[in-house]
Amino acid sequence: MNQIVSNPARVYTFVREFVPVPIVAGSQALGLEKDGELVAGVIYEGFNGHNAWMHVAAAPGKRWMTKLYLQTCFYYPFVTLGCSRVSGYVEDRNEAAKAFDEHLGFKREAVLKGAATDGGDVILYVMRREDCRFLSEKTQ
Repeated sequence: MNQIVSNPARVYTFVREFVPVPIVAGSQALGLEKDGELVAGVIYEGFNGHNAWMHVAAAPGKRWMTKLYLQTCFYYPFVTLGCSRVSGYVEDRNEAAKAFDEHLGFKREAVLKGAATDGGDVILYVMRREDCRFLSEKTQ
């Protein structure tokens, strides 16, 4: 059985197993449990009134991308926080993460040359509220 959990410390520990997310005061997090085990997590940080940064991780091989979880993950920044956009970054060599972001509807916004941990590039992605297909018409 799937369950959405809001336990920032637990979700943060899970996400950091996959993504080197900095510790930022005021971060929030949503995780997805499957049969009591975390299989996905999102950390939100850097909210400035218009934008929040999203950091996403999932256990390899786990089927986790449910409609309800995606709706909840985007409801929080766009509706609860009132963001007009959310941002994320991916190292250019991470083809799976780039494909995932683009599948969700994120658009490439910028390239940071030489900013990746291996000296490669980092791609900055953005999703604008009006482009988010995971919000119902009522929340647009």
